[in-house]
Amino acid sequence: MVDNQPEGETLREIAARHGRAYDTLRTQWSRHPAWPAPLGKRGRSYVYDPAAVDAVIAEHFTREATTFEPGRLYTAREIADLAGISSATIRADVKKGRWPAADDATQMTHRWYGATITTALAGRRGYKRTKD
Repeated sequence: MVDNQPEGETLREIAARHGRAYDTLRTQWSRHPAWPAPLGKRGRSYVYDPAAVDAVIAEHFTREATTFEPGRLYTAREIADLAGISSATIRADVKKGRWPAADDATQMTHRWYGATITTALAGRRGYKRTKD
Protein backbone atom coordinates (compact mmCIF):
# COMPACT_ATOMS: atom_id res chain seq x y z
CA MET A 1 0.00 0.00 0.00
CA VAL A 2 1.38 3.40 -0.99
CA ASP A 3 1.36 6.06 1.69
CA ASN A 4 0.78 9.27 -0.26
CA GLN A 5 -1.49 11.05 2.22
CA PRO A 6 -0.95 14.82 2.47
CA GLU A 7 0.78 16.30 5.50
CA GLY A 8 -1.36 18.54 7.65
CA GLU A 9 -4.02 18.49 10.32
CA THR A 10 -7.66 17.47 10.40
CA LEU A 11 -10.32 19.65 12.02
CA ARG A 12 -10.27 17.40 15.10
CA GLU A 13 -6.50 17.83 15.43
CA ILE A 14 -6.78 21.61 14.96
CA ALA A 15 -9.53 21.78 17.58
CA ALA A 16 -7.45 19.82 20.07
CA ARG A 17 -4.37 21.97 19.47
CA HIS A 18 -6.31 25.22 19.95
CA GLY A 19 -8.39 23.95 22.84
CA ARG A 20 -11.70 24.45 21.03
CA ALA A 21 -14.64 22.15 20.42
CA TYR A 22 -14.57 20.17 17.19
CA ASP A 23 -18.11 21.37 16.37
CA THR A 24 -16.96 25.00 16.65
CA LEU A 25 -14.36 24.40 13.97
CA ARG A 26 -16.66 22.30 11.80
CA THR A 27 -19.74 24.53 11.89
CA GLN A 28 -18.26 28.01 12.32
CA TRP A 29 -14.57 28.54 11.78
CA SER A 30 -14.09 26.31 8.73
CA ARG A 31 -17.03 28.05 7.01
CA HIS A 32 -15.41 31.46 7.25
CA PRO A 33 -14.49 32.87 3.80
CA ALA A 34 -10.82 33.20 4.78
CA TRP A 35 -10.50 29.54 5.89
CA PRO A 36 -7.83 27.80 3.76
CA ALA A 37 -8.72 25.18 1.20
CA PRO A 38 -7.95 21.58 2.19
CA LEU A 39 -4.70 20.02 1.02
CA GLY A 40 -6.40 16.69 0.50
CA LYS A 41 -7.95 13.94 2.58
CA ARG A 42 -6.73 11.54 5.22
CA GLY A 43 -9.33 8.82 5.31
CA ARG A 44 -12.67 10.64 5.40
CA SER A 45 -11.28 13.85 6.91
CA TYR A 46 -9.98 16.86 5.06
CA VAL A 47 -6.42 17.91 5.91
CA TYR A 48 -5.37 21.57 6.22
CA ASP A 49 -2.04 23.39 6.26
CA PRO A 50 -1.36 24.20 9.95
CA ALA A 51 0.44 27.49 9.16
CA ALA A 52 -2.44 28.75 6.99
CA VAL A 53 -4.99 27.71 9.61
CA ASP A 54 -3.05 29.45 12.40
CA ALA A 55 -2.90 32.66 10.33
CA VAL A 56 -6.69 32.66 9.81
CA ILE A 57 -7.36 31.89 13.48
CA ALA A 58 -5.04 34.68 14.62
CA GLU A 59 -6.64 37.20 12.26
CA HIS A 60 -10.33 36.32 12.61
CA PHE A 61 -11.02 34.28 15.74
CA THR A 62 -8.59 35.30 18.46
CA ARG A 63 -9.99 37.98 20.73
CA GLU A 64 -7.58 40.67 21.80
CA ALA A 65 -7.07 40.73 25.53
CA THR A 66 -8.90 43.67 27.04
CA THR A 67 -7.72 44.75 30.45
CA PHE A 68 -10.21 45.95 33.01
CA GLU A 69 -9.24 47.47 36.35
CA PRO A 70 -10.35 44.76 38.83
CA GLY A 71 -11.77 47.16 41.43
CA ARG A 72 -13.46 49.62 39.08
CA LEU A 73 -17.16 49.44 38.20
CA TYR A 74 -18.10 49.45 34.49
CA THR A 75 -21.46 50.00 32.81
CA ALA A 76 -22.68 47.77 29.97
CA ARG A 77 -21.88 50.55 27.49
CA GLU A 78 -18.32 50.87 28.79
CA ILE A 79 -17.87 47.11 28.61
CA ALA A 80 -19.19 47.13 25.05
CA ASP A 81 -16.77 49.86 23.99
CA LEU A 82 -13.77 48.09 25.52
CA ALA A 83 -14.57 44.44 24.81
CA GLY A 84 -16.16 44.70 21.36
CA ILE A 85 -19.54 43.19 22.25
CA SER A 86 -22.76 45.18 22.26
CA SER A 87 -24.44 46.33 25.44
CA ALA A 88 -27.63 44.68 24.16
CA THR A 89 -25.77 41.36 24.09
CA ILE A 90 -24.72 41.85 27.70
CA ARG A 91 -28.30 42.63 28.78
CA ALA A 92 -29.64 39.63 26.85
CA ASP A 93 -26.96 37.34 28.31
CA VAL A 94 -27.82 38.50 31.85
CA LYS A 95 -31.46 37.53 31.26
CA LYS A 96 -30.42 34.13 29.85
CA GLY A 97 -27.97 33.44 32.70
CA ARG A 98 -24.87 33.53 30.47
CA TRP A 99 -23.51 36.72 32.06
CA PRO A 100 -23.15 37.33 35.82
CA ALA A 101 -25.62 39.53 37.65
CA ALA A 102 -24.54 43.11 38.17
CA ASP A 103 -22.21 43.73 41.11
CA ASP A 104 -23.86 47.12 41.72
CA ALA A 105 -27.54 47.62 40.94
CA THR A 106 -28.22 50.43 43.43
CA GLN A 107 -28.60 53.01 40.66
CA MET A 108 -30.63 52.78 37.46
CA THR A 109 -27.50 51.69 35.61
CA HIS A 110 -26.18 48.23 36.43
CA ARG A 111 -22.42 48.01 36.84
CA TRP A 112 -19.88 45.20 37.06
CA TYR A 113 -16.42 45.08 38.60
CA GLY A 114 -13.51 44.63 36.24
CA ALA A 115 -12.65 41.27 37.83
CA THR A 116 -16.20 40.01 37.19
CA ILE A 117 -16.03 41.17 33.56
CA THR A 118 -12.66 39.51 32.98
CA THR A 119 -14.01 36.20 34.27
CA ALA A 120 -17.17 36.47 32.14
CA LEU A 121 -15.25 37.33 28.97
CA ALA A 122 -12.83 34.43 29.44
CA GLY A 123 -15.63 31.97 28.71
CA ARG A 124 -16.98 33.70 25.61
CA ARG A 125 -16.27 32.48 22.10
CA GLY A 126 -14.16 34.61 19.81
CA TYR A 127 -15.91 34.18 16.50
CA LYS A 128 -17.27 37.38 15.01
CA ARG A 129 -19.41 37.37 11.89
CA THR A 130 -18.37 39.90 9.30
CA LYS A 131 -20.86 41.94 7.32
CA ASP A 132 -20.15 41.94 3.61
